[in-house]
Amino acid sequence: MIVESLRGRDLLTLQDLTSEEIMGLIKLSAELKRDRRLFSGRLSGRNIAMIFEKPSTRTRVSLDVAVSELGGKPIYLRFDELQLGRGETIADTARVLSRYVDLITARVRRHADLAELAEWADKPVVNALSDLDHPLQTLADLLTIWERFGKIRGIKIAWIGDGNNVCNSTLIGATKLGAHIAIACPRGYEPDRRYLEWAQENAKVSGSMIEVTEDPERAARGADVLMTDVFVSMGMEAEREKRLRDFLPRYQVTGRLMELAKPSAIFMHPLPAKRGEEVSAEVIDGDRSAVWDQAENRLHTAKAVLLSILG
Repeated sequence: MIVESLRGRDLLTLQDLTSEEIMGLIKLSAELKRDRRLFSGRLSGRNIAMIFEKPSTRTRVSLDVAVSELGGKPIYLRFDELQLGRGETIADTARVLSRYVDLITARVRRHADLAELAEWADKPVVNALSDLDHPLQTLADLLTIWERFGKIRGIKIAWIGDGNNVCNSTLIGATKLGAHIAIACPRGYEPDRRYLEWAQENAKVSGSMIEVTEDPERAARGADVLMTDVFVSMGMEAEREKRLRDFLPRYQVTGRLMELAKPSAIFMHPLPAKRGEEVSAEVIDGDRSAVWDQAENRLHTAKAVLLSILG
């Protein structure tokens, strides 16, 4: 049940995993959701460092509870409490933490810092969010889609809004597993070019279809899932007015946009959400919203990742 091939490995991006490994994590997560006592105590005696350079609700709590329910000890490390915040190098921090803990999770502003941490750490490093990627969120999203539709292959995901880190990660997860993805964003807000190239390589194997357009109605038409995220992410507050002008009102997910999707379509959002900006209240709080399942699934997929990497 545990994905043995992930033992001892880093998880910085889902691109580093095979489709079988990703699907294995999703299936394990579903088992853990059915029985939260499953593998209780398996991580007894294991210490998990959790570095947070940026604020968090779902990532911090889901990881903390996941480690605790599996019998391990979570160690929350706020960035300004570490010597990192006073100029100690990432390399030195990685080497020291490797002497104390069994795994390091890190939520960072720069993906390059995460890669450097993984380079110097002797213990596995898991990406708990960077400016480029959010694999733990995408695993929870894929589990949610699998629960709702009984499959992922052939599902059409419409991403509406900013081609940000969660969009990048969704692009990879979808194309690894054969889902189709249409991304609608204003010019200049497209997903990262490297992630688009990876997705195109994945699609050649999985049969996924990829579309990037400026037209949200085109992307939403016939979709099984409509996804979005905040238009002003953490650290972009100085760009708020410009971003809202660029995105609103065209890229807000409204009831009208949902009507273009399939009747069975669901709405998804990684949270936190800004009602009246990227999504209307009627959509996120409506019957077709799956956001609370997504949030819960962060716990179960975190468990699956920890169990598979630490055994």
